[in-house]
Amino acid sequence: MAERSFVEEVKKLRLGAGETFRGEGILAVTKALLESGVAYVAGYQGAPISHLMDVLADAQDILAEQGIRFENSASEATAAATLAASVNYPLRGAVTFKATVGTNVASDALANLASGGVTGGALVVVGEDYGEGSSIMQERSHAFAMKSQIWLLDPRPTLSCIVQAVKQGFELSEASHTPVMLQLRIRACHVHGEFTASDNKRPSFTIGEALDAPQRDVSRIVLPPASFVHEQEKVRERWPAAVKFIEEHALNEFFAEGADDIGIVVQGGNYNTTLRVLERLGFADVYGNSRIPLYCMNVAYPVIDSEVLRFCRGKRAVLMVEEGQPNFIEQNIAAILRNAHVDTALHGKDLLPVAGEYTTAETLKGVRAFLERYGRMQPEPVVAKPPKVIPLKPLAESVSARPPGFCTGCPERPIFTAMKLVERELGEHHVSADIGCHLFSILPPFNLGNTTMGYGLGAAGAAALNTPGAGHKRAISVMGDGGFWHNGLTSGVANAVFNRSDNLTIVVDNSYTSATGGQDILSSTAENRSRSTGHAIERAVRGVGVNWVRTMKRTYDVAGMRDALREALTTKEQGPKVLIAQSECMLNKQRREKPLARKAVAEGKRVVRERFGVDSDTCTGDHSCIRLSGCPSLSVKPNPDPLRSDPVATVLDSCVGCGLCGEVSHAAVLCPSFYKAQITTNPTRWDRLRQRVSRAVIGRLQRRAAARRERYAF
Repeated sequence: MAERSFVEEVKKLRLGAGETFRGEGILAVTKALLESGVAYVAGYQGAPISHLMDVLADAQDILAEQGIRFENSASEATAAATLAASVNYPLRGAVTFKATVGTNVASDALANLASGGVTGGALVVVGEDYGEGSSIMQERSHAFAMKSQIWLLDPRPTLSCIVQAVKQGFELSEASHTPVMLQLRIRACHVHGEFTASDNKRPSFTIGEALDAPQRDVSRIVLPPASFVHEQEKVRERWPAAVKFIEEHALNEFFAEGADDIGIVVQGGNYNTTLRVLERLGFADVYGNSRIPLYCMNVAYPVIDSEVLRFCRGKRAVLMVEEGQPNFIEQNIAAILRNAHVDTALHGKDLLPVAGEYTTAETLKGVRAFLERYGRMQPEPVVAKPPKVIPLKPLAESVSARPPGFCTGCPERPIFTAMKLVERELGEHHVSADIGCHLFSILPPFNLGNTTMGYGLGAAGAAALNTPGAGHKRAISVMGDGGFWHNGLTSGVANAVFNRSDNLTIVVDNSYTSATGGQDILSSTAENRSRSTGHAIERAVRGVGVNWVRTMKRTYDVAGMRDALREALTTKEQGPKVLIAQSECMLNKQRREKPLARKAVAEGKRVVRERFGVDSDTCTGDHSCIRLSGCPSLSVKPNPDPLRSDPVATVLDSCVGCGLCGEVSHAAVLCPSFYKAQITTNPTRWDRLRQRVSRAVIGRLQRRAAARRERYAF
């Protein structure tokens, strides 16, 4: 069950020529693929393009009508290798995944694809996860495009430009026999707008035709001596063909070209921000008309020498707005100007930040400094006697840090609670973490995890930490079910079997790739109309040779989890050990159950919701329950007992009734202050009668207890 359904939105994909398409950037990309006559699409979900995969999954009927094959790929490498279909056949294919981590995973396939070249158009849509909203290391896709000489499109973030980039990306790929990357930042993926649609096209050459008439060209296979020829082809044939296509079809854009003797060169993806800055500084209007010449590079690689010289000649200076580091484009432009003996001054990272996201505030500082230097605006006046300023503390000193954590009721939280309990008994262990929701365990209150190397690489990250024989602690590695199927089964578990590892691997099986939006995977228990699910992780693990395997079917059983972990870490049995911890992702469970509950309530049906509470009289104020859980629904409140100053624990109304808090109290031998309550909506007569009797009995017992206290008080 994906995080978001696009069932209604995908209906817009049927719009025809002349009709206006309104929607989100992700939907516009899908519509552009349909209008381009694509034959197959594949990909692996990941921000910021997870929703592109969700759109394609929800558009199965429309794709089938057009004869398009859609693949939910097992990994980014699987997706990239799918483009092999375009090597020998005039098939247009597109794949998508998150960059740069996805590009790194797919690097082998992409490098081979770029070496041999393609016959049909091959488009790689990469979600450029860069800047403050990113969850990965800060690198750019640009480096990979340069390394393998894959052309890189970076369109202006408007729907019409994105759609045009998709269509021209296929044409550029076919004209130069080179795969093309289309880079989309987070804001471009989710920008809203409109464009004039065209009719959807069936592929001019189908997959069926390719299967019935197989083609073979040994010169396209990356094997010496052909691989040496490929390098020469890239420079002598494909590059000139790409440059010619980019120039003739004006993929890059010039704005207000002769308006001034200074100018700004900007990556397409940063165009909107730069234009907004110029509008704030009074050099552009709200309609996007600039008074400063702009050269918008919708093609970030290759850089077109003739266009750079055309823009820079006759100008005193230009500013290069290039987000991220290293400054590849700035260096390229500097070389072009030097080789052509053009004396235009080039600025970039000397006025703009060397690294980091180019937000509007940061870009404004750099553009202002550039315009001031060349006399286009007056410097900000220096006040002789500055006004009195009230000193403010830095934000970090004023606002408490709020590290990301598990959702309320998350089934992964009790796994790490159990690990903390085992740690009390056996001491600390090296924990090799992995990519996914479970990575939150490295933060308070658990503070578990020494390293993380990549998606599905948790077990591989602990591979070196093995010693022959017994006598040392075992390393623990963690991976999710998504990471397990992506990479972990072979690189982690099978590798551990082959190398006779004695470590423990915990596979967190919550039925989905939850961190990327809740998409189904092989081991999902949900029925999927277009995918095969229900394949047990335990069978796969045993299939590659693991003998010690335990499956905990309910992670909220903290005592059971603790005992299983203790056994895995202390058993004398040698060889890799795998503990599979199962419970459904609470977010997905709530997405499924809450609409049903709301519908039932609206229809007047009886609905019971469970939640937990804390007895303030019993709570000791120790708060171990919070330190061993970290549930967002657990908080503190003033102690109602005037003789006790420590605040007591309390459960907020966001509680989903998972029961972890009570399980923690039991397993850790804490105070028995937690109780479970049932909240009934649309109660029956029997419910009301039982409630009245309960209130009467409890009220009588409370009055007797109060009277007893008064009697003993005197």
